[in-house]
Amino acid sequence: MRAIIDFKHSSSEQILQQMTDAIIYRGPDGLGHEFIQKSYFQLGFGHRRLAIIDLTETGKQPMRFNGVWITFNGEIYNYKEIKNELVKLGHTFIGNSDTEVILHAYVNGGLIVFLILLECLLL
Repeated sequence: MRAIIDFKHSSSEQILQQMTDAIIYRGPDGLGHEFIQKSYFQLGFGHRRLAIIDLTETGKQPMRFNGVWITFNGEIYNYKEIKNELVKLGHTFIGNSDTEVILHAYVNGGLIVFLILLECLLL
């Protein structure tokens, strides 16, 4: 499971760690954190992992590609087909997770393509 927290300069990496520790039962296979501190905001990505598709460390989250971050809970059933299309377009993947495919699809197609993908997932 994931936690996405937008802090208003009142939090810390330690609090993010405590929050994800509180949901350890939702993802016992691993954890990840990313705390981004800017002058105008703080953003924390915390993830507790239940490894289902990519059981290796390459599926660890939060995940970053080309400056875009994601923490994702779910499953993309046709991610292999989408990945194959992205490979044809020149994308190189480091792992076999559906999360990495989401990142590449977003970077490749932008927000409109991502929203179309999201809508298909929700149907």
